[in-house]
Amino acid sequence: MIEFYKNKRVLITGHTGFKGSWLAIWLNQLGAQVIGFAQNPYTEKDNFVLSRIGEKITDLRGNICNIEQVKNVFEKYQPEIVFHLAAQSLVRQSYKHAIETYETNVMGSINLMEVFRTCQSAKVAVMITSDKCYENREQLTPYTEEDAMGGYDPYSSSKGAAEIAISSWRRSFMNPENYATHGKSIASARAGNVIGGGDWTKDRIIPDCIRALESNKAIEIRNPNAIRPWQHVLEPLSGYLLLAKKMWENPVSFCEGWNFGPLPNSIANVWEIGNQIIDNYGSGELKKIILNDNLHEAQLLTLNIKKAQSRLGWNPRLSLKKTIEFTIDWYKKYKTLNVYDLCVNQIFNYLEK
Repeated sequence: MIEFYKNKRVLITGHTGFKGSWLAIWLNQLGAQVIGFAQNPYTEKDNFVLSRIGEKITDLRGNICNIEQVKNVFEKYQPEIVFHLAAQSLVRQSYKHAIETYETNVMGSINLMEVFRTCQSAKVAVMITSDKCYENREQLTPYTEEDAMGGYDPYSSSKGAAEIAISSWRRSFMNPENYATHGKSIASARAGNVIGGGDWTKDRIIPDCIRALESNKAIEIRNPNAIRPWQHVLEPLSGYLLLAKKMWENPVSFCEGWNFGPLPNSIANVWEIGNQIIDNYGSGELKKIILNDNLHEAQLLTLNIKKAQSRLGWNPRLSLKKTIEFTIDWYKKYKTLNVYDLCVNQIFNYLEK
């Protein structure tokens, strides 16, 4: 990875976000020339802010929905590889801001692809969507990359729509059969419930738990029986990095959709996760709450990752126990340690697994 990414110009959209900041740190350690394009971070305690990764890379502010801003970034910095993570990423928020969710997740993705396909330097784009892009039938069988796109709520359906747009742009403008003409390779990546240090987003289990624990309040669990495929943030990021490398080396063989999820033993309900967080943190209690807003949230969603395992050689490294340990360790140390070094040490520890 160091040999591959060293000195490559890599653009990350959404680098101020939770996953984007971790990806920026990892790529910086690999020696890449990282360009970040995003809106402001969510809070002053976000991983992006505390790690000060913005001081080590080209840190740009802008809106993915503004195609002229996106064009300017590509024209000025001439990226070779693009990781598109900019998104409105919350289910409950999408009910309140449905139009904005679609503008960001669908039109933002289209803007990125339109600029990518006309930029001569750009060769590889990994478009990050979500496991919620699938038409969720609450089935026990994990979803494969060939299953239908869909989504009940505006967030999930916007990710399904983004996947359909990515497939259309690939077939219409960047078809692998015509690679010699256009020289582009574009893929999408779908990950499960990603957790890890530095996430303070509202209505996510880990940030909600940490806020309650730091305030000495009971942790309120609104959907205790919902089953999710939990994974540490470094798991899907390792998949994205590997996928981009494979696409660069063999552009026509990997430009398609990919699932990056945990092993079956890392699938658990929200109440279980809450208890493990308390065990690792060393204090706290759980409290079930009932919301009367009648907003639909999926109860069951799991991913089939056999394709990534067999064709990319990618495998999850962390058990659910280790995933929680890594995550809570960050939150127990972020106030006293250098956060950039804390993140780098976790990346090294992850790679040793």
